[in-house]
Amino acid sequence: MVTASSDSSSARNVLIQVRDVSKVYGSKAGREQVHALRGVNLDVYSGEYLSLMGPSGSGKSTLFNVIGALDRPSAGGVRLQSLDLGALSRRELAYVRCTYVGYVFQAYNLIASLSALDNVSLPRVLAGASRQEAEQVATERLSQVGLAHRLRHRPGELSGGQQQRVAIARAIVNDPTLILADEPTANLDLKTGGEVIQLLKRLSVEQGVTVVTATHDHEMLQSSDRVVHLRDGRIERIQLREELEIRQGVISVRGEHLS
Repeated sequence: MVTASSDSSSARNVLIQVRDVSKVYGSKAGREQVHALRGVNLDVYSGEYLSLMGPSGSGKSTLFNVIGALDRPSAGGVRLQSLDLGALSRRELAYVRCTYVGYVFQAYNLIASLSALDNVSLPRVLAGASRQEAEQVATERLSQVGLAHRLRHRPGELSGGQQQRVAIARAIVNDPTLILADEPTANLDLKTGGEVIQLLKRLSVEQGVTVVTATHDHEMLQSSDRVVHLRDGRIERIQLREELEIRQGVISVRGEHLS
């Protein structure tokens, strides 16, 4: 059994430690090597809202996957609370992904044949809960995201924003310490995307859930406590929210034009 300790005494507790992490793809003979990450170091704090930002090929998605135990680094290490993810077996990593981490994806990744209630219940059942208990908690989570009236609807009967809310409810059904959100507003209109951002922010503020998002959405950056900018597999800069001046389509740091 995988167990992890936590200490809620400080708002600056480190939840995730990334140390000297590199990731190389195509390392076999005859394949060109791609260095997706190059010696990355990063601390992610409990309860913070952290955004990863960078151009295509910057390493943003790779770092996101390594933090979420979806991929293993080629070198270096990642710790989640007291867990050394590199020392865990595939089965133990699956347990960590199910129990400690909630995932929200750009494409929602809901099962089309299942109702909203069944989509949200499933991770709870996989974690060992009875169907009755899982449905009870899933109902509570769907109510929490404003979908108490859509329990029996299938994804095809829901709007994009409602599907993303179902995905968020699914992500939090096992009470994770970490939510990983990969471009969660990319397929949504501005208003609906803003509602999803505020929902994630509320989870961070009110329940102390750590949110790490990979994003290009400037509205998402406005809700972030810190923004990590990546380029060429390295962290280029880390900025606090108060250091960013964000206007529609433009980000500046103390007058420096970034995008």
